[in-house]
Amino acid sequence: MRPIGGRFAVEVSKFLLVGALATLVALVLFNGLVHGFTKGGTPPLNDQPELAYVLANLAGMVVSFRGTRDWAFRTRDVRHNDGGRTAFVLINLGTMLIPLAFLAFSRNVLGLDDPVSDNIAANVLGLAVATATRFALFRQYVFPRTVKVKR
Repeated sequence: MRPIGGRFAVEVSKFLLVGALATLVALVLFNGLVHGFTKGGTPPLNDQPELAYVLANLAGMVVSFRGTRDWAFRTRDVRHNDGGRTAFVLINLGTMLIPLAFLAFSRNVLGLDDPVSDNIAANVLGLAVATATRFALFRQYVFPRTVKVKR
């Protein structure tokens, strides 16, 4: 039997790996939409980084749900009839406001609009705060109970 702290560490590790994959998907889409998929030409959402961030992260959310439900929190039960999908989406949308706020502050208050500034604001600082918040909320409201494992 694994100690409780060990189970927590395993959940955190798996959650972070799933999040890294979902973030990679979102990061590629965000940068392509805002800064271009190729050199030259105008990127489709260059003047709308917040919209690009939301669209890219919706794609990442699909990856995140499957990995979180089927791997990171597979030893936990859900309390919702829909398998936690609604709560998962609501928490993701709510916590998406955190990196969006960092991005808006960087763009609109600090006047920074280069790729490095956008990514540090949204995908480093904002994402770190959002990830910690998301993990706590998922454990509390989406996957709250540990399933008894039959041996």
